[in-house]
This record gives sequence, C-alpha cells and structure tokens, in this order.
Amino acid sequence: MKDFAGKVAFITGGASGAGFGQAKVFSEAGCKIVIADIRQDHLDEAMAYFKDKKAEVHAIKLDITDRQAYAKAADEVEKVFGSPPQLLFNTAGVNAFGPAEASTFEDYDWVMGVCLGGVVNGMVTFVPRMIKAGKGGHIATTASMGGLMGTSGCAPYSAAKAAVINLMESYYQALRPYGIGVSCLCPGGIRTNIGESSYTRPKHLAKTGYNTNEKTIAFMHKHYSYGIDPVELAHIFKKGIENDVLYVVPMPEPEKMMRGIVERMVNFTTPEGMKRQEEANKKRMEEMIKHPNPMMEGAAEAGWGRAREDLTWVKNKGPQT
Repeated sequence: MKDFAGKVAFITGGASGAGFGQAKVFSEAGCKIVIADIRQDHLDEAMAYFKDKKAEVHAIKLDITDRQAYAKAADEVEKVFGSPPQLLFNTAGVNAFGPAEASTFEDYDWVMGVCLGGVVNGMVTFVPRMIKAGKGGHIATTASMGGLMGTSGCAPYSAAKAAVINLMESYYQALRPYGIGVSCLCPGGIRTNIGESSYTRPKHLAKTGYNTNEKTIAFMHKHYSYGIDPVELAHIFKKGIENDVLYVVPMPEPEKMMRGIVERMVNFTTPEGMKRQEEANKKRMEEMIKHPNPMMEGAAEAGWGRAREDLTWVKNKGPQT
C-alpha cells in the first residue's frame, strides 16, 4: 500500500507510545484515524492533540481482550466512517518482568491475553469485514525483537510475541488473494508507557510471581526513555508497509541482525553448536561487563526483574540482560 489518503486506520493502543506515533504519522499521510485504548486519560490527551491538528480522528475506549467490546468497536468504526478499516494496526501490548520460573498462571493469562489474544481478536473481528468490503488493505502488527528468541526475564511476553510473528506470516500468505498485505514490526526498546502496564492489569489476574511496585515502574520509565521515538518508528513501519515487507526490523542492518538470530537457533541443534553458542554468550557477557548498558543502570536497586521476595525457592539473581 502506497496511497494512504482517505484510508480508515484502526489503531489499538493508539493513544500513547508506539500507537500514538502511528496515529500521528498516518493521520499526516491522509488517513482517517480510529484510536482504541484502554486508558481514558490517554484517549483524552490524544484527542486534545488531534483537535489542534483538525484531523479526522475518532476515539474508542476498548479492552482488546473483550471480544464483545471489540465487535461493538468494529460496528462503531463502520457507523462513523462508513466502512471497515483499510489499515488495521495491532499495536497495544503489556509486559511484566521477572524470572520465568516465578511466573504464575495469571502472569501468562494477562500478558499473553493482551499481546497474543488481543491480536487474535483484532484479526478475527476485522479480517472478514475487510474482505467483504472488497477495498483491500493492510494489517500492521507490532511484535518485538523479544519474539525472535527466548528471554528468561519476560517469558510470557516473548512467547506471545513469537506467536504473533508466526501468526502474521500465516495471514501474509492467506490474505494476498484478497489484496490485503501484512507487515509485522519487530522493534527493540520504544519510548512508551509500557512500563505502566500493571496499572491496567485486571484484578482477577493480579496474582504475580514478579516484584512489581512503584520503584520498578520508575526504573522502567527510565529504561524505555532510551528507546526509539514512536514517530520515528512509525515512519520506518510506514516505509515497510509501502514496500510490502513482511518483517520490519528497525535496525541499521536488519539482514545481519536476523542472520545472527537464525545462526543462534542453528547452534542449538547440535552438541557442537551448543558449545559455540555457550562461548558466544560468554563473550557477550564479558563485553557487557566492560561496557555496561546505561539502560540497565539502577535495575538492581529498584529490584526490577526479580521474583517476589516470598518466593524463597527462586534464585533471585536479578534481571537477565
């Protein structure tokens, strides 16, 4: 897709962070924007921004894990703009950090429910409507570099994003005959509010094995402040959509990055490769000790990435970097 003028774009998580960056960029490209977000305060702030821009933007408060609410949101889009979206951005996400072995059922149900289940709900809700409308379009889903490898400090998130990456390739194949493209964004850190995810965690899923408090949230604000600017990221994503690229990797050398990830997986398939990977990991840790990552400064003091103190059977060594 290269012409965005007049297209309807539905963006989950569109009132802050990466989603808000997408809303800004694609509004400027001529899209009619629907921002869907679970936080009313963020929706109000985003709408105030767009009011000054005199842009065509509609806000919907939406919990993307609620399928009935999602269907109502889809109906509302058609009522307001006269058709289903031609651009669907599955961007909303949450995260929680702690040792994989400390994870609770609720940690998995919450993180995977939003990061994977929310994407599934978006696809199942909108794809049939988009096909029936016959206008073509593009699905633009935000995954993560974390979905390309296992991460012991955020296992539910990495598992969810890995599933999303795989799911988008399936839809990429399936939707081509309908004139609907698919792109999956795999960024590293983004300057977002994802560190505040726990504020929207449902009460019935509150039980966690991770140490989460105001100190860890404050650390995450600092941690993510080093990430890529959401508007810059949205421009990169827009270029990937224009070029019909399936995996959009916002790195200086994306092919080199991906070859390194594939090589790592190949190493895990043989005893010899396991030794090579162990040596590579050892060298990486040595480099990290020599050149500490400023993003991780203050993590230990904040207790970030640790298990709850009462889980005495967990070796609380802190975050895996």
